[in-house]
Amino acid sequence: MIEKQNSTNLEAIANQQIIKKSVDLICGKWRLAVINLLRRDTLRYGEIKRLIPDISEKVLVQELKNLVEVGILTKKSFSEIPPRVEYTITEKGRRILPVIDLLIQIGPKII
Repeated sequence: MIEKQNSTNLEAIANQQIIKKSVDLICGKWRLAVINLLRRDTLRYGEIKRLIPDISEKVLVQELKNLVEVGILTKKSFSEIPPRVEYTITEKGRRILPVIDLLIQIGPKII
């Protein structure tokens, strides 16, 4: 009985750690919005900024940088004048889309 309880406790702790890492990865006021925008198209910085007008430039730059660092987005810079940068969702990022879809689905029901 004690062995089963220890196994259950270890599983609960492991699940908590997985949830915490997942939440750390996708949380932030704007992260899910940015990921959702990129679900279908590669977008340039200016396009993302126009589609999320309430986000400050500083926060958008920070969120894009963080999402690229954790492998959810890729960033492609072109050596042009003016500079052009494009962002694309990765396969890792696509795994988050069902969570976004679920939030979109349940959001109106709980608000």
